[in-house]
Amino acid sequence: MKSKAIRLTSTSYALLALLDQLGEATSYDIKQALEKSIQNFWPVPHTTAYEEPARLAAGGYLSARQEPGGRRRKLYALTAEGRAALRSWADEPTAAPPQLRDETMLKVFAGADPQPLGEARIEWHRTKLAELQGYLDEVREAEGWEGSERALIAGVAYHQKMLELLDALGGTGQAEAAAAKSVEPAGLEPATSALQRRRSSS
Repeated sequence: MKSKAIRLTSTSYALLALLDQLGEATSYDIKQALEKSIQNFWPVPHTTAYEEPARLAAGGYLSARQEPGGRRRKLYALTAEGRAALRSWADEPTAAPPQLRDETMLKVFAGADPQPLGEARIEWHRTKLAELQGYLDEVREAEGWEGSERALIAGVAYHQKMLELLDALGGTGQAEAAAAKSVEPAGLEPATSALQRRRSSS
């Protein structure tokens, strides 16, 4: 079947990059993986896992096969064309500048008391730091996840530095102590546990 010409967006490349690591996945697998990886540093529309794979398959960047029985889910994987497009995009030596959207800062700018906002912000950074550290520990035990490891190292460093900054601004010592403590929250399954199982079974 002839491929349909489509325009690749940053969301398209995010999905191609994820499937490059997963190997083959259903839309549900993609949704779960997005939430535990790319969503931490690049916002993705909620419909991405269900609409974008079909669009990329129509463009020839993904293959799609349907399970013969059971729930008859569709499984997507990179094609040679998809892998070539991903590599070409990733190898470009330029990227758009980061965009900062920080409602805490917007409220402070609008005259809000920074103290209660700062306390909530410290707790959020502590939770994210522990979450990403848990993912990083899992990634380091797996093979073929170098890109994820680099992104996670950057994410861990970001939350550590933000806790240090908040501590310096507030002078409480709580944030600095939190930055030094990176414990995975109970009951949180690191993203790569499920991803690695999917990859090794494919």
